[in-house]
Order: sequence, then structure tokens, then C-alpha cells
Amino acid sequence: MPAQQISQPNPPPDPSLLPDSILDYAVELDTKDYLSSEELDGIRKFRRAADYIAAAMIFLNDSSSVLLENDLTHDNIKPRLLGHWGTCPGLVMVYAHLNRIIRKTGLEALYVVGPGHGAPAILSCLWLEDSLSTFLPEYPRNLTGLHKLISSFSVPGGFPSHINAQTPGAIHEGGELGYALSVSFGAVMDNPDLVVACVVGDGEAETGPTAAAWHAYKYIDPAESGAVLPILHANGFKISERTIFGVMDDKEITALFTQVGYGYQVRIISDLPNLDNDIAASMEWALTEIKKIQTAARTGNPIVKPRWPMLVLRTPKGLSGPKTIHGEIVEGSFHSHQVPLPLTKASGEELAALQEWLASYKPQELFTKEGVPIDAVLSVIPDVNTKKLGQKKESYAAYTPLLTPDWTEHCVEKGTQESCMKVIGHFLKEVVNENPKTFRIFSPDELVSNKLDAVFDVTGRNFQWDVASRGQGGRVVEILSEHTCQGMLQGYTLTGRTGLFPSYEAFLGIIHTMMVQYSKFSKMAAETSWRQPCGSLNYIETSTWTRQEHNGFSHQNPSFIGAVLNLKPTFARVYLPPDANCFLSTISHCLRAKNYINLMVGSKQPTPVWLSPEEADQHCIAGASVWKFASVDNGVDPDVVLVGIGVEMTFEVIAAAALLRIHAPELRVRVINVTDLMILLDTGLHPHSLSHEAFKSLFTEDRPIHFNYHGYPIELKGLLFGRPNLHRVTIDGYAEEGTTTSLFDMMIANHTDRFNVAINAIRGGATVNSAVAAYAHEKCSYLRHLKQKERDYILANGKDHDGIFDTPVFN
Repeated sequence: MPAQQISQPNPPPDPSLLPDSILDYAVELDTKDYLSSEELDGIRKFRRAADYIAAAMIFLNDSSSVLLENDLTHDNIKPRLLGHWGTCPGLVMVYAHLNRIIRKTGLEALYVVGPGHGAPAILSCLWLEDSLSTFLPEYPRNLTGLHKLISSFSVPGGFPSHINAQTPGAIHEGGELGYALSVSFGAVMDNPDLVVACVVGDGEAETGPTAAAWHAYKYIDPAESGAVLPILHANGFKISERTIFGVMDDKEITALFTQVGYGYQVRIISDLPNLDNDIAASMEWALTEIKKIQTAARTGNPIVKPRWPMLVLRTPKGLSGPKTIHGEIVEGSFHSHQVPLPLTKASGEELAALQEWLASYKPQELFTKEGVPIDAVLSVIPDVNTKKLGQKKESYAAYTPLLTPDWTEHCVEKGTQESCMKVIGHFLKEVVNENPKTFRIFSPDELVSNKLDAVFDVTGRNFQWDVASRGQGGRVVEILSEHTCQGMLQGYTLTGRTGLFPSYEAFLGIIHTMMVQYSKFSKMAAETSWRQPCGSLNYIETSTWTRQEHNGFSHQNPSFIGAVLNLKPTFARVYLPPDANCFLSTISHCLRAKNYINLMVGSKQPTPVWLSPEEADQHCIAGASVWKFASVDNGVDPDVVLVGIGVEMTFEVIAAAALLRIHAPELRVRVINVTDLMILLDTGLHPHSLSHEAFKSLFTEDRPIHFNYHGYPIELKGLLFGRPNLHRVTIDGYAEEGTTTSLFDMMIANHTDRFNVAINAIRGGATVNSAVAAYAHEKCSYLRHLKQKERDYILANGKDHDGIFDTPVFN
């Protein structure tokens, strides 16, 4: 047989073959001699001072001579070298030029840094502008404060190696890359005078969340919101590999980001000998373009699909650091990414290189003997404290409490069936009405599907590229990127407003780690005396696995509950309201709460309304209660306790209680609903934990308990750990079973159906009630038979029996 011929794919196009006309889309400016000699001198000296401090923070310890009065010894080097140098010079450059333009124009600005590991750069600038001492008096702008800043970085008790909530001016930690842009866009929403300068590292720019977030300006109405100035910092390397953006030439960058790509106006800054003039001119150009767009929109002549400015800053990695060591290139390579001289503590060659490096900044020219920066260094810093990047109130003290309507006015009649989501949709409509500039909904294209669309009676979407919603002040952001929604929500919340994130249950897990990072920021913020509270992050989890009528197995995953449960208890709240009235009470509380991560899980399908408004209020305040109407003798002296957690789980428990009245009339059943999951944690482990006495009175001291739980059973086992007599507990919940099937078949597949609950009740009751024990095997066998009959009917008819979800009736 002849050899099989394999066709070769077409090679990718050579970037050099892109037409030169592509570069016509990049903005050209005459930047030579743009700055006055005094401004240029001030900028350069500020940069030298900040770069020196940043480098010293990584290496020098408590015994150091912070201004290099003496030659360094190995004893002057920290025992453990931590920090990232490579990004610091670029971050300092941007900080210096923002300072200059704020001082010159009075610009209201925040600085968001994607490379959060560049903390030394930000901390050094904060010390120079005297913002550290404003919040942390132990860091004064003198030799004592400089000594403490340098010696305490990345050591126990000092500043950590990443930007965090202890860093003045910060609203983004930057540890998990990809979210700086979306956070920045959230921060400027409804902040019309604010500009957020956002540095996106070229490593971060490789992430999917960043790729989506470049589109976020299309959700900014320049009439009502501020602006983001994205700055792509292309310095070429990650930890040990080149970056995608670092190897793209100017034509490729221009093609990607300008009107033939993302749609920005792009200015590429790469003239190293003229770098400061180039940055200064580019920033002023960008702010002028922003002002044009905003002025047009605010005077009734909006620019359709405006092209917002962005900057691309090309600098060598670790600029101004050591050039080579041990024959290896350092500056301009991955060797400068973290600690460029990692063996300084032991190596004489590296110690000498560090001495030469630090001395190159000539710190004695930049600071007085008392450690105070000279006037030239301070000349670019804003002279009004509230204008300084480290002291903007938007970053730490801007919370505006949300006005919430009376939730009871939206309640529905007890005994009817209603969708929780439809009911709270009408409530949210009133929230929008009462908070036209401090509330937004960030939804990944699922608001209508999740039956929250009543809000569209009073507002719209704010997609500015759609003629139907452009310039209409819409409060709903719908973009099919959970990461972008989460980032916007974080930025909006940390700058003082309140947001809501409704989502399909299965896809909240996409932003699991983002939520965890944010909770860590919140924890540190709460432990930082000068940061004021802000609103909570509020999630609605619906389109749940229990009601996936037309979606398959892929749309079944309640794991986000566990993600929130794993947070620091002080900040974690998980609610599973059992009906529409309870959901109203819950969401009203969550929207007013501060500093929490609130997760609310509910159904979008019609389900019974079990409680009146008054009963719902009492039930939600308690977090759990005995439902007397479904219990035997109001739940007094039970043989077994049945617990429903979640809308559908509770329905099956109540249906099981009705079955037991018929098939096991001697069994004394107590039915409980838990709406606040955190009450189950052992006493003292959570602010909402039930005391031992309260837990015993609710769940009894020694009776069998069966939990029917919406999430993974292992989560409930973790919550209950530490409670006494857990051998009496059985738990069923989501068991990773399912497909596109009927509603009741989903319950059967995961052992959360009424028959399974009833069987567990009889088995438990038989251990304490001899009358039940006498027929336990017979009755359990019959209930299994009834369950199989239901399954057979579903398979034969493609649907559940009519009436299977009718509200159970108790005689």
C-alpha cells in the first residue's frame, strides 16, 4: 500500500506581513521636551526614590543602614528574601505620573494594580506621599518610618508581599491574576468624576477573564459613570517564560486593541530615552480623550460607540535593576521577575551586586540625613491629601446604605404556590426605584431565565453598544462572563455601593476562587482600623439541580454552597429560604448587611408558600423552626426529627410527613426547616451558631434525625461536627446523579424523594418506638415499591404523575 499522505495545515500568518497601515490606528504624539525641566527632574527623582525603597524592602533587614551610609554585609540581608522586583519600576512610573497629573489638574483618581505582587512599588510610593502615616502612624515620613518600612516588609508582623486591604488606596489584591480591569470598571460605575488607572501586567493579560474584561467599557455610560484608563504593561516575561503580549510587535498590539479589534484608541509608549516625556504626554492625551467623550454625553450629544483611550507601556523587566549576575542577563529577563539576587545572604558576588544596584539610585541625594525626601521628590505629589492616591475616600470610606422597601408589602398569600424569584423580582424593582445611583444587578445573561425580569418594568440593561439600551441609565449589567460580573461587583461594592449577582447554580462555581480572594480582602479590611464597612457581596443561586427540566447533568452542581461555608465564619452567610415570603425577608436583610458574603439559594419555579409574612419573619430571625402543621401533635415528644434544607428538599420532607400519617400513624414526627445554614455549626464557631441548649431543644437530645439537604451531604457533616450524639443523624443530598429528566425523577436519582425520607423516618423511629418497629420492614418495603412505581411511570410516560407536586394535605 502506498504511504498515506498527510496534508499539512496552513502556517499562521507572519505578523511582519500585516500591512503597515495597521499602525495608522495607533496614536502618535510629539513628546520630546513635553515636561519642563523642573517637572522632569521631580518625576525622575521620585522614581529613583521609590525604586530604591522598593528594592531595599526586598533585601534589607532590621540591622540595615537604610541610606547606605556604610557598605552592606551579609548581616544586613533578610534571612528570607520575598517579593517581586520585576514589575515594580513600571508600577512606580505610572504612580509618579499619576501624581503629577493629579497635582496639575485636580484629577479624582484611583490606582488599581493587576500585578499585586508589586507591593513594594506601591508601598514605597505611599510612604513618599505620606499616606502610610495617615493611616499607620508607625510609618512616619522620616528615618524612623523608612527604617520600619524597609525592615518589616515580608517578615512576620509586617506588610505582606502582595497588595492587600492593609494597603491604603487599594481596592484590589491582585494575587489571582485576571480581574484588575473588571474591578476597575465596577469602581467607576455611578462615580462620574472618577478615573481609575488600571495597570494590567502582560502575564495577567493572558488570562481569559482579562480577555473578556477588555469589552467592559461597552457597559460604561459616560453620562453617569467615570472612566477607566487601562495601561497594558508589556515587560516581556512571567516567572520563567516570555509573555504572549511581550513578543507581539506594535502592529499586532495595534490590530488587537484598536478599532479593528477591541475598539480602543491605543497609544504605545516605548521610547526609553524619552520615557517620562512620553508617559506624561500620553496620559494627558488619554485624559483629554476621556473628557471629550464624557462632555459629549453630558451635554446631550453623546458619541455613538466612543473609542476610549488605553496605553501600552513597553519597558524592560526589572528596569534599573542589576544588569547581569553569574553571566546571566537579569534586567530584561525572567531572572528579574521575583528576587533578582536570591543568594545575597550567602554569596559575596551577589552582595556586591546588591551594593552596586542600591547605590546607583544615590539615596543620599534623595533624602535628608533625617530620612525626609527632598523637595524635588515631593514636587510631583498632590498637595491636597484627599487627592492623593492613598487617601481617596472611595477606596476605604464611601459606603452609602441601601434603601430597601418594606418586604412585607410584596408577600404572597400563605397556601398558594409562587416562584421565589418572581416575587423578589418585584421587590428588586422597588429597590432599583429607591436607589437609582447606588444599586446594580450584575447578571451573566440569565435575568429573564431566572424570572427576575420584573426589574425591567422600571429599568433596562446598560449595554452601551446596543441602540435599545444606550444612554438609558439601565441598572442591569448582563455579560456572559461570570468573571467580569464578579469583578465589576467587587469594584462597585468596595467603592461604597451595593450589588446583586444572580446566577444559575451550576455556574457560580466559575468565580469560586474570585469570591474567596475577595473574602480574604474583606477579612483583612475588617481587621484594619481605618477601613470603614462596605456592603456585602450578594449572590442569588437559582436554576438549581432540583428543577433542571430541560438542562442536563452539566447544569447540576451546588458546590458554591461549600465554597462559602469554607470562608472565615465571621463573613460567611448561607441561606436557603423555603418559600417566597422567607426569601423576601432574607434578601431584604442581605441587601442591608455589611461586609458579608451572602449566598441565597432558591427556586425559580412555583412552589408552596408555607408561611405568612409574620411567620416568615419569625422563622428567618430564628434561622430554623419546628413546622407544627406538618408535625405530629405540633412536634411534641417526637420519635424522629425530619429536617428540610432547601425549597424542594423541604417539600419532599413535608410530603414524606403526609405519607407517614397514612403508612405509619404510630410514628411521632417533628418536621423542621432550616433556612440559615450557619446555625448548625457547633456553638461558638459562627455568630449564628445555636447554643447547645437551643440545638437540643430544636433537634432533641437523643432522637434520630434525618436531613434532606439541597447541597452535598459532606458539607452538612462538616457543619454538624462537634454536636453531641451524631450517630443518630442520617443525611441525604445531591449525589452527583442526574440528566435531562423529570423533576421527581431527579429527586429519586439523588435519594432526596419523599419515599426515601419516609423510609429513613421509619428506620429511625423503629429504634425508639416498638409499635413502629413491629412493621418497619413491611412499610419500608412498600414505600420502596411505591417509589419504583413512580419511576416506572416516568420512564413510560416521559413525565411525572399529575398532582405529584400539589401541596400535601394533613388530616
